[in-house]
Amino acid sequence: MSIDFKDKVAIVTGAGTGIGRASAVALAAAGAKVALSGRRKEPLDAVAKTIHDHGHEAIVVPGDVSKVEDVDHLFTEVVSKWHRVDVLFANAGTNTKLRNIHDIPTDEWNHVVAVNLSGAFYATKAVTRPMLKARGGRIINITSVSGQAGQMGQANYSAAKAHAAFVNDD
Repeated sequence: MSIDFKDKVAIVTGAGTGIGRASAVALAAAGAKVALSGRRKEPLDAVAKTIHDHGHEAIVVPGDVSKVEDVDHLFTEVVSKWHRVDVLFANAGTNTKLRNIHDIPTDEWNHVVAVNLSGAFYATKAVTRPMLKARGGRIINITSVSGQAGQMGQANYSAAKAHAAFVNDD
């Protein structure tokens, strides 16, 4: 069974590689117009080319989800081009090397939390206005089993992913 996303507008954060790339390509194949976001433009351009080569529509809007101004820019660009957002696929995430909590530098802790937790919050906050105006939409936050049961050496990642899982709990 496949889901029809014909004429839907989707935003995928962290769209350049892995789960984000595969999800963006699948959404486009199902008929969605897809906005691709991530920190590095080159992988996003490659995903857009794949989508275009299959006859589907995609735009690239590079940005860092840990920066609220980048997230606001992403949503402004998408709404300006397609006049709505039907799907937010909040996939952007980062991790660092395994460390004992006593050895995690504060800047490393803050970076992981900013991308994995604040990024999901910023994107959810930005998409709610167009979705409320449209009286519908879907928000998908990609989390991790590490958020359900903490992993040794990943205190920052586990904490951020546990909280990101509940950003849209109501």
